[in-house]
Amino acid sequence: MRVGRVGTLATAGLLAVSGAVAAVPGGSAAASAVTAASSTAAASSVNVSVNTLEGLGTIPATGYGLNSAVWDSQMNTPSVQGLLGQAGIGMLRYPGGSYGDMYHWQTNTAPGGYVAPGTDFDSFMGTVKTIGAQPILIANYGTGTPEEAAAWVQYANVTKGYGDKYWEVGNENYGNGYYGSGWEADDHSSKSPTTYAQNVIQYSKAMKAVDPTIKVGAVLTMPGNWPDGSVATGDSADWNRTVLSIAGSAVDFVIVHWYPNGTGAATALTEPDQLPGELSQLRSEINEYGGANASRLGVALTEVNAGVDEDTQPDALFGADTYFTALEQGVFTVDWWDTHNGPTQISTAPDGATDYDDWGVLSSGTCVGSVCEPAMNTPFPSYYAISMLSKLGHPGDQMVRAGTDQQLVAAHAVKQANGNLAVMLVNKDPANAYTVNLHYSGYTPSTATPTVYTYGDEASSITSAAQGSSAVQTLPPYSIETVVLTPSGNHVSTLKAPGSPVVSQVTDTQATVSWTPSSGGTATRYEIYRQFGTTSELLAESTSTSATIANLVPGTGYTFNVLATDQSGNLSPPSDPLTFTTGTPAASTCAVDYQVTSGWGSGYVTAITVTDTGPAPINGWSLTFTFPSTSETLSSGWNATWTGTGQNIEATSLSWNANLAANGGNSASIGFVGNNTGAYPSPAAISLNGTVCSTTYSS
Repeated sequence: MRVGRVGTLATAGLLAVSGAVAAVPGGSAAASAVTAASSTAAASSVNVSVNTLEGLGTIPATGYGLNSAVWDSQMNTPSVQGLLGQAGIGMLRYPGGSYGDMYHWQTNTAPGGYVAPGTDFDSFMGTVKTIGAQPILIANYGTGTPEEAAAWVQYANVTKGYGDKYWEVGNENYGNGYYGSGWEADDHSSKSPTTYAQNVIQYSKAMKAVDPTIKVGAVLTMPGNWPDGSVATGDSADWNRTVLSIAGSAVDFVIVHWYPNGTGAATALTEPDQLPGELSQLRSEINEYGGANASRLGVALTEVNAGVDEDTQPDALFGADTYFTALEQGVFTVDWWDTHNGPTQISTAPDGATDYDDWGVLSSGTCVGSVCEPAMNTPFPSYYAISMLSKLGHPGDQMVRAGTDQQLVAAHAVKQANGNLAVMLVNKDPANAYTVNLHYSGYTPSTATPTVYTYGDEASSITSAAQGSSAVQTLPPYSIETVVLTPSGNHVSTLKAPGSPVVSQVTDTQATVSWTPSSGGTATRYEIYRQFGTTSELLAESTSTSATIANLVPGTGYTFNVLATDQSGNLSPPSDPLTFTTGTPAASTCAVDYQVTSGWGSGYVTAITVTDTGPAPINGWSLTFTFPSTSETLSSGWNATWTGTGQNIEATSLSWNANLAANGGNSASIGFVGNNTGAYPSPAAISLNGTVCSTTYSS
């Protein structure tokens, strides 16, 4: 469960409500855990594979984001503007977390909270323009009105001509007490998701009547994070399904926050691995409940922080990994919490550094007892982590697949517009350096010595040097390193990547993929590749702009890229990725209904109905399926003998429900309780006695 975080911004001498979770300090236990993990490493080397044939989309101009807040007296000072500009911040969020639901832009006030001088909207926009960023603005839902929000749009984009594109309706409105915990201001007589969704429609109508070009976002919760799955008394569904079903067609994007709540650095540094599953499940919910045009809804991750060792190296390593993991999943902005926040308690990080429990990227220059932070606006390691992002790639550059065989080393890669390939390496081991062996598919680096940017453990700057080779690099402990490689002199196709592919006519065994043509030359044919980690499999070729892929496996997830081939046989860059899941057979001798009935963030309940639809009765049955995510485990079950081996689950009939009559004459009702740490997607295929059943999902 997330609760609102209250931190002291001592420069103001008053409370600053951020909406973030309470931090869990790292301490010596965390250091022992990470050291123990590193001691189990098989060797001091790691293999990193980069496949430039597997595109993950382009870096958005809004990708590298940061929160700013009206209680921060430093937010618009020239020194802060300079630091944010140097870090390459592309999006700034305003007026700051939970303050968004009590802030009145016209008067620059937040009744019940503190607003520092010099933090009004126009001053904020001065910072935005100075650093070349875009704003994302929180329209006051909790204590405001659609008319107030529309007047803000009028002032920003008509009166002042700022061209502010992205507008959120509220902050964490599920935290208004409706599900038990309340930190978010909400003056509405009803605090239900239905009321929020209905009001979002009114906000969107009023705001777009002023400027139809803006994009309006609605607040959701991340799957596997409270209150996801919670259904309040009198409701028929949880927050996400309700809001999407009612307001999905009225908005342009959805907003989620992610504070994974791990205990200690060792856990926190594994948590970016949860993001692909959680964001994939979120996209599935959007597609299922968001209406006919749900695929157009973007995802904004407008608050994120590990909440562990926030002012030391672990949070920086978490941040660098998290930004690109989220962007690779199609998120259009990742907004770190936050610029300044203030210290609250003192602890020691695994590398021995002092942590102040300050969630800001810049020091507030204040003290807890006799322990004081560095001077005002001194960058913390998380600032340098954000700064390192631009060493990897700039807006418009293409993210490509990278993988590693060492759990303590993360890797991300970008094909830059100038033809260079950049590879970011994140060493989460506080004690050991690694020899990194680099391998490439679809790219031949030159023999020139690469330029390597390094942010070392607790360093006060980012260094650069020509070092190592395209094949081997040394990665220091607790460091972020970006290796920039130049291409060989081999001919490169002038063709641009094909347009984003779409899928249609998906069945259990085939799907049709189509795309817009490649430009920049003559494409002789197109090749459709399936992504397998960092290995690609050619599935089909086409001389047109579509192809039907056959012989697919029922209930299986696929990710495809399309590449064009020129007259010399050279491949274009890959298209954006296309991800979909094949269905179960429309006709089978069995049918299963799989219904998640409730959830509470770390667990959920599922009811399953099993029916024999074939011509012969069944006496004794076994139902089998596989959890799609490693974050799911079986806790217990009923009306069957339940066993789980890793992600593979089996439910075997009992004596009293072993008989299933032919042709749907009766059904067996069974169920289980699952545990989850993050995503908990439903299995895509369920088999009865080895036969894949026609499966429906309800909630």
